[in-house]
Order: sequence, then C-alpha cells, then structure tokens
Amino acid sequence: MTQFKRRNTSNEIRTTILRLHPREPALGTLYIGITNDLLRRAFEHRQGLIEGFTKKYGVRRLVYFEEWATAPDAIHREKRLKKWPRVWKINLIRTDNPDWDDLAEAWYPEMMTAAEVDTWLAQIALQTGSPGRADRAPGDDG
Repeated sequence: MTQFKRRNTSNEIRTTILRLHPREPALGTLYIGITNDLLRRAFEHRQGLIEGFTKKYGVRRLVYFEEWATAPDAIHREKRLKKWPRVWKINLIRTDNPDWDDLAEAWYPEMMTAAEVDTWLAQIALQTGSPGRADRAPGDDG
C-alpha cells in the first residue's frame, strides 16, 4: 500500500484520486486532481470545505496518490489519467490499494458534534464534581 511521509511540500506536487462509495468501486465517483499539500487537501475534501465537484458528489476518501517533482509533471499526469477509461483507473488504484482503504483515514479523527461535546463535559462534571468548561467564564481557571 502507498505510504505517505510528510515532507517539505513547497517542492512536491501530487496527483490524487479520491472516491465516493466506501465498498463498491464500480459505483463510486472518482475524482482526479493535484495539490502541493496533500494533508490540507485531504482534510478539505473530507470536511466538504471546498465548493465544487467533490462537495457536490461527496468525494471524501483518498485511495491513491502519486508524487511528482514539478507542477508541470503533475499536471501532465493528471490530464493523462483523466483521459483513461474507468477500468484502467480502477486497476491503477488496486495495484497499491487492493481493498480501497482510505489512505487519509487515520490522519484526521472524526470531530465531536456540539451535542457530543456537551455530553462529554457533563460526564466530566459528574465525575469530578466541578462544572464543565462550557459553564465557566472566560479566564476562570478555578
């Protein structure tokens, strides 16, 4: 499986493929794009922060990426991959990631909702006998 190592991203460009459906590759939407910061871009896609194709179709999972030394090289590869038949793209992904695992899954744990945070704070307050953080005034450390 492809491994990701954080490095100075200013000189690295990556071609990425993301997909929608978690279990059925034939049913999922494939997205191909480039970025110079894979961690940031994966987070943006995962959270639906960027308007456009990936948000509209719910493309959230990183299933494949390649590293390129220059932006022109990455753009050239991106354009070539976009012209490939779908079956070729699927076979490319399966080469390194046969189970279609989300390669960025462990990078960003799921965030708690506001209700989950309130419940968590209430549980802490019950256990410690002190009010939760939400009940304290700003600057009140007591």
